[in-house]
Amino acid sequence: MADKSAIEWTEATWNPTTGCDRISAGCDNCYAMTLAKRLKAMGSVKYQTDGDPRTSGPGFGVALHPDALDIPRRWREPRTVFVNSMSDLFHARVPVEYVQRVFAVMRETPRHTFQVLTKRAARLAKVAPQIDWPANVWMGVSVEDESQRERIDHLRQVPAALRFVSAEPLLGPLPDLDLLDIDWLIAGGESGKGCRHMDPSWVRDLRDQCVRAGTAFFFKQWGGRTPKAGGRLLDGRTWDDMPTPRMLSAV
Repeated sequence: MADKSAIEWTEATWNPTTGCDRISAGCDNCYAMTLAKRLKAMGSVKYQTDGDPRTSGPGFGVALHPDALDIPRRWREPRTVFVNSMSDLFHARVPVEYVQRVFAVMRETPRHTFQVLTKRAARLAKVAPQIDWPANVWMGVSVEDESQRERIDHLRQVPAALRFVSAEPLLGPLPDLDLLDIDWLIAGGESGKGCRHMDPSWVRDLRDQCVRAGTAFFFKQWGGRTPKAGGRLLDGRTWDDMPTPRMLSAV
C-alpha cells in the first residue's frame, strides 16, 4: 500500500531509504527526525538504526530498504510520489549503485510521477551522469536561505525532465534568483515547536520572480505551531501552480 501524503503538492510517499543528518539551517527543526523518534518508540523496524548523535537523532541513521523497491510496481493506479520523505536519496551513505536501483524502479513504472528532493545538490550533480534519467522523474533541491542558492546551480546541471526548488522552510530572503531552466518553485514557512518566522515580503518576492520568469509557483503554507495554523492564502488567494515537464531530448 502507498503511504498517503498530507503534503499539498504530492499524493503519496515512498521511502526506499530512511535516515539523514543535519547539513544546513533548514534541518534544525526537521519534521522527519521528530517522526522517526516516534516511529522508533512504536517499534517500527525501519527506524531502529541510530545515527551520529552529533548530527542526527535516535533511530535516524541512514538505512537502505531493498524490500521497499518493489512497492511502486504494485501500485496499479497512476500517482504522484514524493521519494524519500524520510531521507535524502543523495546522502553520501547511499551508494550510487543503490541510487541507480531506485531510478530503475521509477523508469520501469512510467505511469507514476516521482518527485525527488535533496539538500545534497553537489553530490546530485556529481553522480547525475551515472544515472539513466526517465521522463517521469522531477528533481528538486531545497534552498532555505541565501547561503544555499548554489544548490540551484548544481540542479541546473542535472538532465531531469523537470527541475524544481523547494524554499521551505523559507528562513530568509532569496532575491534575484536565476530561475533559468527551473520549472517550479515551492515556498512555505516552518511549522511545529520552535518554528522560525517567515517574513511575508520574502514570499511575495519569490512569487513575483516566478511570474516574471514563467516558473510555476506553489505556496504551501505560512507555518506556525501546526502546518495549517497560518493557512495558505497569499494576498487573498492560494497559489497552486503545477509545472509541465519538458521533453528530455530538449534538456
